[in-house]
Amino acid sequence: MATAKKQNQPAYLQFVFGGLSGMAATCFVQPIDLIKTRMQLSGEMGRAAEHKNSFQAALKIARTEGLRNLYNGLSAGLLRQATYTTARLGTNNVLTNYIQGPEKKNLSFPAKLLVGSIAGGVGAVIGNPAEVALVRMTSDGRLPPDQRRGYKNAIDAVVRIAREEGVTTLWRGCSATVMRAVVLNAVQLGTYGQAKEMLINSGYFRDNVFAHFSASLVSGFLATAVSIPMDMAKTRLQTMKVVNGVPEYKNAADCLVKTVRAEGLLSLWKGFTPYFLRLGPHTILTFIFLEQMNK
Repeated sequence: MATAKKQNQPAYLQFVFGGLSGMAATCFVQPIDLIKTRMQLSGEMGRAAEHKNSFQAALKIARTEGLRNLYNGLSAGLLRQATYTTARLGTNNVLTNYIQGPEKKNLSFPAKLLVGSIAGGVGAVIGNPAEVALVRMTSDGRLPPDQRRGYKNAIDAVVRIAREEGVTTLWRGCSATVMRAVVLNAVQLGTYGQAKEMLINSGYFRDNVFAHFSASLVSGFLATAVSIPMDMAKTRLQTMKVVNGVPEYKNAADCLVKTVRAEGLLSLWKGFTPYFLRLGPHTILTFIFLEQMNK
């Protein structure tokens, strides 16, 4: 019965379940996302670092801004999941089901990577306005009071950005967002499916929550390692201010080059710990919620 139900599941539910699973996971990891953003902006272009490490950053933010402010940008995080994750997981599931066909054959690993890349790119373009709102809302507290944007919520942020800076600003850093998403999703979605298949085929795991947790952990770590440089470029592009028509960075490549010159090569992995602590649990929770919804 469960198998028949899954096979007859309407395609639109693949998108709905993808978005809902991501939104549920965001409610748990939003504070980590905020810390990750602050770490990526700390010491930008050789300026004095605001935070020594992620733990010190969390304590400083809680002490100076209040514990409640660790959830700043939650509405934008939920909007991001409602757009980006809905599109990427829905596209991933629809493409996977299409390629598998009625006989539900297993996809090869290269096919999983390709499907994950396409899904990530589609989701990134659709979700970029929410990404811009999220990065700005989570970084606002680090600015002097007179320079803060003070968005009330995600919708207010999107409307004000479009009105004050132009609609195209909502897609600022889109190239970096797409590149990050393609790499991240190729690894995250591709390795999750491959890891789950290998674990179950090993005979030591059954197709249950523990297998989903283990596969998600592997997927989350690998996705963090390969995608964080583009995530940092995206963060800096989306928070930069344009002075007299001159942006601080021309594009993602320019941002990466300037960062390496001013801060060193390892600075591209700045914020690795909170990025993994955010992406790891988010990956785990998203896939666990998604697997349960699909049953």
